[in-house]
Amino acid sequence: MFAFIFAIVALHPAVNGSILPASVISLYCMYLCYNGLASEPRDYQCNGLHKHSQAVSTTSLTIGLLTTVLSVVYSAVRAGSSTTLLSPPSSPRAGAGRPLLPLDKAAEEEEKEKAKPVTYSYTFFHIIFSLASMYSAMLLTGWSASVGESGKLIDVGWSSVWVRIVTGWATAALYIWSLVAPVLFPDREF
Repeated sequence: MFAFIFAIVALHPAVNGSILPASVISLYCMYLCYNGLASEPRDYQCNGLHKHSQAVSTTSLTIGLLTTVLSVVYSAVRAGSSTTLLSPPSSPRAGAGRPLLPLDKAAEEEEKEKAKPVTYSYTFFHIIFSLASMYSAMLLTGWSASVGESGKLIDVGWSSVWVRIVTGWATAALYIWSLVAPVLFPDREF
């Protein structure tokens, strides 16, 4: 269903989107949904995906781990280098410490160099990276469920199911918003 919605919204003339990002996001949402359904407990009556399976697929765990690591690294680097989130350049206080008239050209050039915003934020980078690392740790430890018993499997449980399903929904909502927001608010930069 997401594939059709993404394609319709992306190909709308007002949006000017592309079918490639829509299909990639659709595949990712489909992967999250399948992985969530595959993580249902084995003793659940409606779990028809893995009635005869005794373990979580190694391929599924590997793909999930790679996707998570790549997403964490990309998000942390992007968030750490973002200047617009913590200190917008058009802020009214951006020029509070500068003199109104520079004394000479050299001083003017020096002031311009000093006025350039820093292109990274260590604090924000570390906050995002620590949150993403905690998420990865929870993925790898089975959402803090004890797996010491012989019947328990890693990454199988209701918390894992719902985190993946809600992540798919959030991904779909963010993608649709990124397409529709510039049309709804043309005066803002996105």
